[in-house]
Amino acid sequence: MSYMDFADYYDFLTENVNYKNLADYLEQVFERYKHNTGITLDLACGTGSLTLELAKRGFDIYGVDMSPTMLSVARQKAYESGFDILFLCQKMQSIDLYGTIDTCICTLDSLNHITNENDIKKVFEKVSLFMNNGGYFVFDVNTSYKHQKILGNNTYVYDLPEVFCVWQNRISANNIVNIDLDFFEKVENTYIRRCEHFSERSYDTDFLKENLEKNGFKIIDIFDGWSFDAPTEQSERLFFITQKVK
Repeated sequence: MSYMDFADYYDFLTENVNYKNLADYLEQVFERYKHNTGITLDLACGTGSLTLELAKRGFDIYGVDMSPTMLSVARQKAYESGFDILFLCQKMQSIDLYGTIDTCICTLDSLNHITNENDIKKVFEKVSLFMNNGGYFVFDVNTSYKHQKILGNNTYVYDLPEVFCVWQNRISANNIVNIDLDFFEKVENTYIRRCEHFSERSYDTDFLKENLEKNGFKIIDIFDGWSFDAPTEQSERLFFITQKVK
């Protein structure tokens, strides 16, 4: 799962994500809990849009992602904006950093892309290993409600100037949604088809809480999406705010 083809179209397909608003929210989170972000890791940073937005706001930040093609886009963005940001090509469950961090952010349901429970546990272990005591690990996850009711066995079509995309979902066991993407890009009078496949898994809050606590993280709050509202049964995204306490 390299996201090789997805990287070329990721920014087009996520134009609805307002990274400035997300950066605003993260700044509000850290202000709310009086946390000095210090050295910050953007885990599963993708094409670096959020990493760059936070760097522009003065964050001492770098990014990690498993996809070299995603990181190629991220590096180009940073270069064109005049920022020298470090990007490391590593899997979330096996990060090997050069030093400790004070903050780790992981957004846009990146953790859902890990479908093996043991790998999720390894992510928490690795983040904890490199996290200074008192540091904050904040992340969001898609909920089972979103997987069942929104993604479901549905098909979505994106007719964009840059690409025509057919997005097909199939629900399988263990709260896993299998996703097939077909990209059709027009080159002169011919359409070139490229395909990508990946899966998302939703995790029970109790499972996440148990494994966070095993790795020294205390859950400070859980919110409905990028807000400060309490979650509901119809919440599509949960935002976890945790602190390394031991």
